[in-house]
Amino acid sequence: MKNASLPRHVAIIMDGNGRWAKQHKLQIALGHRRGVETLRAIIRESSDLGIEALSLYAFSTENWRRDPQEVEALMGLLLEFFTSEIDELDQNRVCIRILGDKDGMPERQRQALVQAEERTKENGGLKLNIAINYGGRAELVRAARLLAEQAARGEIAPEDINEETLSQALYTHGLPDVDLLIRTSGEMRLSNFLLYQCAYAEFEFPAVLWPDFDLNAYHEALDAFARRDRRFGGRKA
Repeated sequence: MKNASLPRHVAIIMDGNGRWAKQHKLQIALGHRRGVETLRAIIRESSDLGIEALSLYAFSTENWRRDPQEVEALMGLLLEFFTSEIDELDQNRVCIRILGDKDGMPERQRQALVQAEERTKENGGLKLNIAINYGGRAELVRAARLLAEQAARGEIAPEDINEETLSQALYTHGLPDVDLLIRTSGEMRLSNFLLYQCAYAEFEFPAVLWPDFDLNAYHEALDAFARRDRRFGGRKA
C-alpha cells in the first residue's frame, strides 16, 4: 500500500468483545483480553505503515453503567496493558495521548495514564490516542467551557472564537481530523466518539467482531479508504 493512499488519522471503535466471548462460551472478561491481543497487532501495524495518528475508543463515560465485574476486569486490563506494553511503545517512538477525563479514573489507573503520557510525550512516531472515560458531547462541553473561561479573563474575544480556536480546545488539539473511522461488529453508529473530528471522515463497518479483526481485515478497510472519492462538501468535477 502506498503511503499517499493512507489515511493520516484512523479512529477505531473496538466493538464486539462481549459477543465474541458469548459465541465462544467464555466469560466477557476473556473477550476483552482477546481484544487486547488484536489491539497490539493493530497498533504495531499502524506504526509500521507510517500512519500519523490512531485513535482507539477504549472506555466511554457510559461504560461505567456496565456490570461492575466487567468494569473491574476492564480496569485491570488497562493497568496490565500499560505495564506490559509501555516499553515497546516507547522504544518504537509512539506518542501516547489520553482522550477523556483522567481525573475521573480510579487512582492506580489514573497514575498509569499520566505516566504513559509523560514518558512518551516527546516521541515523534505514531500518535496513539486512547479514549478512556471519554464522551464526544462531554468533550465539546469541556471545550466550550474552556473558551468561555478564556473570554471571561479577557484572553480571547467572543467574536474571535472559530473552528480553529474550538479545535485547539479539544483533547485532539494539534492532530489532523479523522480520515477513516472503523467500527467492528457491523454496528453502524458513532456512539458519541469524536463527533467533531469525524465531520468528513470516511466510515467502514466490517461485520467481524473486534477480537477477530486481523491485519487482513485492517488492510481491507485501508484499501477501501484508498478507493474513496473524498469531496469535503464539494462536487465531483
